[in-house]
Amino acid sequence: MRDLARRLLAATHSATGTHGQEAVLVNEKLRDVLTNFAGADGSAALLRRALALASAEAPPLRHATFSAEGRLEGVEQIATQPGSVASAAELAITAHLLGLLDTFIGEKLTLKMVREAWPETLSEE
Repeated sequence: MRDLARRLLAATHSATGTHGQEAVLVNEKLRDVLTNFAGADGSAALLRRALALASAEAPPLRHATFSAEGRLEGVEQIATQPGSVASAAELAITAHLLGLLDTFIGEKLTLKMVREAWPETLSEE
């Protein structure tokens, strides 16, 4: 799932041309698809758990939260971190969310959801 997370972050960076907010954009795309599948409460629970797991791995995420709408907030300081620290934080939250999805719904359905959110990036695998 880390490799897939790297690909999604890279695709998001390529599409926006910016660096530092990829995790926010990736999580928003996944949240939209996940909400259709698991409902608002289910997607919020997975996103909060992914953030908790990632915060232990990437200290810059310790002050991040999810808004009532499910938007990742408080990650502005990630962009001010050295490149490797910022990349590790973005990778951590994205990989943990994908890992939780894989655990709960399986790899096949996780990949289907990711393809739905990124049809232009991921081919049938």
